[in-house]
Amino acid sequence: MHRYEAKITWNRNGAAFTDRKYSRGHEWAFDGGVKVPASSSPAAVRPPFSIAEAVDPEEALVAAASSCHMLSFLWLAAKQGLVVDSYEDKAFGVMDKNEKGKEAITRITLRPKIQFSGEKMPSPSELDALHHAAHEECYIANSIKSEVVVEAG
Repeated sequence: MHRYEAKITWNRNGAAFTDRKYSRGHEWAFDGGVKVPASSSPAAVRPPFSIAEAVDPEEALVAAASSCHMLSFLWLAAKQGLVVDSYEDKAFGVMDKNEKGKEAITRITLRPKIQFSGEKMPSPSELDALHHAAHEECYIANSIKSEVVVEAG
């Protein structure tokens, strides 16, 4: 078993509160010392009460799914003797109503572009199998209810 922690800090800083005109800006701090400015999504709360430049939870969920898939993929590729030079994913998530009629990230689409080098190159079917295996190994994909789709190109 592993334990993962994040410290989330928000302060009202003297703003009115019950009128709902308070900043949604806050900070995420992680065990390695990284601090990330965070906020509600501007799609949910308009600026200036949200901070467009900050990471919002919805973006973070998409990034976590993408990052986890990539890390699983790289591990599996290395085990198979494949050399990956670069991996880029322009992932996106879709907010919609779920089966209970609640707003949710209902689908995450991963669109990885991968560059290989060396003598051993995966065939299209081997690449698909790698993505399938990476998806099966990904802790985040195994943890969320939303559909996670890989559109490898």
